[in-house]
Order: sequence, then structure tokens, then C-alpha cells
Amino acid sequence: MTRTGRRGPNTDPLLRPAPRPAPPTERHHQMRVALLGTGTMGAGMARSAQRAGHEVTAWNRTRSKAEPLADDGIGVADSVAAAVDGADVVMTMLFDADAVLDVTRELTGALGPDAVWLQSATVGPEGIARIAQAAGSQQLLDAPMLGTKQPAEQGKLVPLVSGPSALIERAQPVLDAVGAKTIVAGDDLGRASALKLACNAWILSITAATAQSVAIAKGLGVDPALFLQAIEGGASDSPYAQLKGGAMIKGDFTPSFGLDGGRKDLGLIDDAARAGDVDPTLIEAVRALFDGASEAGHGDDDLAAVFTAF
Repeated sequence: MTRTGRRGPNTDPLLRPAPRPAPPTERHHQMRVALLGTGTMGAGMARSAQRAGHEVTAWNRTRSKAEPLADDGIGVADSVAAAVDGADVVMTMLFDADAVLDVTRELTGALGPDAVWLQSATVGPEGIARIAQAAGSQQLLDAPMLGTKQPAEQGKLVPLVSGPSALIERAQPVLDAVGAKTIVAGDDLGRASALKLACNAWILSITAATAQSVAIAKGLGVDPALFLQAIEGGASDSPYAQLKGGAMIKGDFTPSFGLDGGRKDLGLIDDAARAGDVDPTLIEAVRALFDGASEAGHGDDDLAAVFTAF
């Protein structure tokens, strides 16, 4: 089932200009939101929720990384409990399952009886199962976000959500604030995380394939920009290939989706493929390329830096 948010038809979330947010009275009542983890994605999500009229409090393990959000009227808490206390919706956007588990006890201890926890980090089905077991909570939704820095800043992510429908409905105002549309993957925790891995397998594979074609063109003495021009507008074109390919040609690896974050996801995808009896040959090859780029010192750069592996 697909639930469409306020922003209209499904066009590419990386390239569309940001529309003027609708006033909260046109959409939903104001909610109190806690955002735990203010990295590349989390900071943008906090700003998008605030811009939509919600009251946002952020927390980050390194407080200094959250403090710039105060300029946008976002509260910055000194502890997980202080951020979560009184929140209607809590979003965790931390690096991995272990990072989420590190805050789970404090989070659930401060979680109000009617609050909803959107677990939005990419942790895979096994990771969300571990988190759910540790939380022991009926207030948890599996809600990873599809998108990168710019869609997070623009409120154009695609939340992939699974769990009880009543919780999804309760959290919908916040999902609408951070996303262009919400994809409901099912009633069971883990379905959304499985879908996120399928999506990221595509994103990471197409990035590596784009790098290969750019490298082949360059290696054979052809302007690699001609490769992007050749596929542009055709059936084989991809906005992501154009975006990342252009960055590769320019050598601009400013992080939008960090390469080491991609490596973490590739590990989850590899494990999930094996668990689902899917041949992992392709994902292992892609993983080796990302490993090589990271070992060469590009772990903190954008995914586009996988180009250096060629």
C-alpha cells in the first residue's frame, strides 16, 4: 500500500525544487518531536519538521554538532531523556543498530504512553528485531528513510514504514513533514528495513556501475561527460547516475551519503541476501569496490568517491 504525502506526484526527490511548506493548520496539528542523531540526514529532518510547524528538540552524542540547529529555533537537549520527555514522536537517526541500542534504555524510559518511536536508521531486519527486543515497547515503528542530504533538508525523503497501522496514522504528520510520500511495507516490524536494503542495493550498485563507465571512458581517452550525455533522456538514464557521475567527473566528493555509511549498508545487504537465499555475487563485488575506496582514505567522502576504486 502506498500512502502519498502532501507534496503531490512522485517525481525525483533529488532534483525537485523545495515547495513552500503548507501551514500546519492545513495539514495536521502541531506535534512535539524529538530527533536523536543530527548527522547528515538527521539535521535536515529536524529542520524540515520544524519548518512544517512542529516543535522539535534535537540530541546528538556530540552536542556541538547539534548546536547549529538552535539558529532555526530547534531545541538542543543535553541528554536523550531530556529530548524525549514530552515528545509525541521520537525519531532515531543514528549510524547503526548498536548506536540505537546504546540509547534504547534511556529513550524508552522517557517515552510517554501515547508517543510513537520512528526508528529511522538503516539497521536491516535483524537490527530492528534486536532493537524491538531491547525496547520491549509496543510504540515502535520500523521507519528507515530513503534519500540523502538534500531531500532531508527539503522535506522530500521517502519514509519506508512498517508496524501497527494505528501508530503510522498517529505519526503521519511528522512523516509528511520529512517526506514527499510514505511507503507502507506491512504490519510487521522488519518489512520496511528489508525494503530499505533492496532500495540501497540499487542505489549503491548504480553508483558503482556509473563509476565504472566514467572510468572506462576516461581510460580509453573519451571525455566521460559524453557518457552521461549519451544516456541522458533515454531508457537507460538515471537521475542518480547523472548526479553521481557529474560529481565523479568533477572530483567533488562532498558528502551527501557517506561512503562508509554505504559500506555499513552493504554489509547488511550481504547478510540479508544470504539469509534470503539470494546469490550475493553482485553485492560482494560492489562491497569490495567500496572497501577499496575507504581503505584509500575516502571513507568520510560521498558515495561518488567509489570512483577512486577504479
